[in-house]
Amino acid sequence: MLNETKYTYNELTPAIVEELKQIVGEQYVIYNDEERLEQFSHDETPGEYVKMPAAAIRPRTAEEISAIMKLANRENIPVTPRGAGSGLSGGAVPLYGGLVLSVDRMNSILEVDQENMMIVVEPGVVANDINEHIAQFGLFYAGYPMSLETCFIGGNVAENAGGGKAVKYGVTSRYVLGLENVTPTGEIVELGGKLVKDVTGYNMVQLMVGSEGTLGVFTKIILKLIPLPKIQADLLCLFKTSDEAISAVPKIMTEGGIIPTSIEFMDKHSVQAACEYLNETLPYEDCGAMLLISVDGNDRDQIENEYITIGKFCQEAGALEVYVADNPSTSERIWKVRRNIAEAFSLIEKRQFNDDIVVPPSAIPAAIASLEEIAAKYEVQIPCFGHAGDGNIHARTLCRKDWDDAKWAEMQPIILNDIYKTIRELGGRLSGEHGVGCKRKKYMTQVVSEEYINMLRAVKRAFDPNNILNPGKIFDV
Repeated sequence: MLNETKYTYNELTPAIVEELKQIVGEQYVIYNDEERLEQFSHDETPGEYVKMPAAAIRPRTAEEISAIMKLANRENIPVTPRGAGSGLSGGAVPLYGGLVLSVDRMNSILEVDQENMMIVVEPGVVANDINEHIAQFGLFYAGYPMSLETCFIGGNVAENAGGGKAVKYGVTSRYVLGLENVTPTGEIVELGGKLVKDVTGYNMVQLMVGSEGTLGVFTKIILKLIPLPKIQADLLCLFKTSDEAISAVPKIMTEGGIIPTSIEFMDKHSVQAACEYLNETLPYEDCGAMLLISVDGNDRDQIENEYITIGKFCQEAGALEVYVADNPSTSERIWKVRRNIAEAFSLIEKRQFNDDIVVPPSAIPAAIASLEEIAAKYEVQIPCFGHAGDGNIHARTLCRKDWDDAKWAEMQPIILNDIYKTIRELGGRLSGEHGVGCKRKKYMTQVVSEEYINMLRAVKRAFDPNNILNPGKIFDV
């Protein structure tokens, strides 16, 4: 059962549906159509994270969302916000039915403010479209995640998404300066603005970033931009073992004095799966792991010196080969492998669970070693890949071929308990960027205190007294 805690809500009646149609227009309310509603019943989380909504609604303005939320509170109908549905924590699954509120029609880039180096967008803008649009101005949005071609910026903000460039540039929260937000009770509130510094009251913008759609629905987002780097080079470094690859990472930054743009780790299973999926021919046969390291900037000599220095550190750490990609086509070739690992594993084994555990960066070698021990203990595959420079590991546990569905259901929580116990002991947490959602909710107490969760509950009750907005996510109220 997805919803372990029973909240009581009212059914969506035809009369309420008629009111919703009056708000957004009949063509933007989906009701009594199971085939069309199916896409709103899940996100990209593997497993049984599926629940059909009673209806889906596609508003266009903040005023329409305000009216929807006021109606939902009046009628006690749960509302689940949804972006592109590319999440990996069950965050957009409507656990209690009711309404799914999709922001896909709110997809306009409203303003590019070149003087202040900021952009104002609606939540349904695809993350990659932002950088494609602003490249003409010599500007760059650095907070985007790996799924840049599919995810919406509203979902990125709701999850505080990270990505391949977080080592140097940081995650989404560093770039969100202002929000227009519809509260769970239907008020339209402006938070922050075009301000680099602002301590006028509590930092409400940063509270909303990463709130997973439980505290409000974003309708406008102000993002900070930076100058577009003119030069990028990528190194693909092949190592005999995962331990050698991971152990090279801290030396690059501490001894080398270089902060790369990206340091991506891929074990052999991950590289092989992606290469076979893409019909790619990277030389993975004789290596146990790879590091994909990027540097960028505006001085070609400096970039060249940096990647030469990084290459030397990797060779001293045991790298078998170091390949340099200093042109866009070659760089895209190797980055495409990294971006398609998750998709490749989704085809290999439908019965799997994914985690994006996060530990202090220096604990990455110990975390990888512990995951390998857990995999051996249960005789399962736990391929690992992710953002080695910031301590964020994506681990996919694949079901054994000799386990039936009942055995798999029995073993999942046992394996997860071992994983999260290890991560807690290393000073880590459940999620670095995908969020808690409903997938990881029951494991929250393994890594944070009850006092901390009570603080979160107090915030949720203050914002959402009727527990209308995205109920059942992160923690139980």
